[in-house]
Amino acid sequence: MELQHIEIGKLKVAAVNMRHGKKVPDVSDILPSVKARGVLVPLLVRPNGDDQSFEIVAGRRRYFAAKAVAEEAGEVETLPCAVMAPGDDAAALEASLIENLARLDPDEMSQYETFVKLTKAGKTIPEIAETFGITEVMVKRRLALGNLLPKIREAYRHEEIDAETVRHLTLATKAQQKDWLALFEDPEQHTPRAWQLKQWLFGGQEISTEAALFLLEDYSGQIVSDLFGEWAYFADPDLFWTLQNRAIAAKRDALLAEGWAEVEILEPGERFQTWEHEATSKEAGGRVYIAVSHRGEVEVHAGYLTEKEARHRRKARDAVASGETDGEAKAARPEITKAMQNYLELHRHAAVRRKLLDHPGVALRLMVAHAIAGSALWMVTAEPQKPSNEAIGKSLAASKAQAAFEAERREVLKPLDLPQHGYTVTRCNGDDYRTAQVFAVLLTLSDEQVARVLAFVMAETLESGTAVVEALGNHLKVDMAETWEPDAAFFDLLKDKTVINAMVKQVAGKRVADGNLTATGKVQKQIIRDCLTGSNDRKKVEGWLPNYMAFPFKAYTQNGGIGIAGAWGKAKSLFKPA
Repeated sequence: MELQHIEIGKLKVAAVNMRHGKKVPDVSDILPSVKARGVLVPLLVRPNGDDQSFEIVAGRRRYFAAKAVAEEAGEVETLPCAVMAPGDDAAALEASLIENLARLDPDEMSQYETFVKLTKAGKTIPEIAETFGITEVMVKRRLALGNLLPKIREAYRHEEIDAETVRHLTLATKAQQKDWLALFEDPEQHTPRAWQLKQWLFGGQEISTEAALFLLEDYSGQIVSDLFGEWAYFADPDLFWTLQNRAIAAKRDALLAEGWAEVEILEPGERFQTWEHEATSKEAGGRVYIAVSHRGEVEVHAGYLTEKEARHRRKARDAVASGETDGEAKAARPEITKAMQNYLELHRHAAVRRKLLDHPGVALRLMVAHAIAGSALWMVTAEPQKPSNEAIGKSLAASKAQAAFEAERREVLKPLDLPQHGYTVTRCNGDDYRTAQVFAVLLTLSDEQVARVLAFVMAETLESGTAVVEALGNHLKVDMAETWEPDAAFFDLLKDKTVINAMVKQVAGKRVADGNLTATGKVQKQIIRDCLTGSNDRKKVEGWLPNYMAFPFKAYTQNGGIGIAGAWGKAKSLFKPA
């Protein structure tokens, strides 16, 4: 059995349900509870073939009550479900779920207090969820009540505030909660609730001058204030965000100068959840998180790591203490994904082996080295060049280096008189007659022709993503700009906002990069594209290459975890600078 939250649209009543096919049940007795608190007891479901939907084995009335809420409110939260595994007994599972949930106080504030005590005692969220037979999402929602001011929590305990309003308040900053509480406690004021509160928090709100990290005299736009001078806001939000982003960038730079290993700026509106992190000192590798609300308010949380990272570090320290490892810990959070790693390796490999075609003397020496030391490919096998997804495959196929290599393959096959040989020149199939046939042809060719074939064979059997590719690229001074340019696949694979902002700085300068620091990755990628094409009044930048495409390879952060950098790092001491 696995507990998870599932969208209501992916659920349907199973044929095995004893009430399947009957009319919609009367849910009037449980509907008020579902409206106020949501579905608490998980539905019992099982996967329905390969269409990613699920059949409800038990929990039909809860399902229809949730549907009624969805029809009335226009939306409903995902439903907690226990997904049955093959061999599970439905009756026993449902009884266990109900029994476990019965051990939990029905009051959500009491649940919050219980969960807080358990987390302080060292229990993890998955462990708490397993103990009470509920999903991890439900545990996180209760812990999120810790973001609320004490007065709001008490009002919720006494049912003076509904559940939907409370859920939105858990996303509000302390300043927003204070403003809302002032309205709530004033009987003459209208207090936004439910969907109106969501609008109040995130849509169409003025930005107070109190949120500014910069000097107000640096703001050239209009500032609107009331007659009593009790409040003031910026009339030009775009100008505010430009100045605020630069101030946040300065704050980040100052923190890094103070010795913090990393400063992570969260997406606007993203909350920093303390229960998902562990306090960690600067000396122990803790980082700083900067949270920015939609109203421009900035909160700095210094000295934290995610629970997962902190746990890995403790295990690494314990292993070193016991002598099990040499202390070289794996990077907790590499700056690029595996797909981007694959993209970079394949493009770098394509450019290096194309360059190798112009240097048969180097290829000869490299081939001898392979014969002596061997490699994962030297059987002999052609490099398969396997992209991890379709977009990377299309990008590689469109590469100038790849096209040039394919053209050379056709030319090399001609004198060998082997047009039927397939898509590769090298195909070790154990056929000695084929080997004798190729050998006989080679005996009729000049040294220059054989050297050309040899260079191609070496390039075709050059293993991608290895120190050899990096060594060749540096030795041959490969210029990736000759064969590669940023394409859609490259931009789609960029995920780390710190890296994206650093690229903006390269093409548009520090001022533009700092001014867009908290902008989404999509917006910052578009700035890079505009600079490369000269669009939207951006000055066109010619011949830009990201650090990732340089020889030698360069990363943008200190996070590590990039195989390309590690491959060259181990081998570079063997080669003398040119």
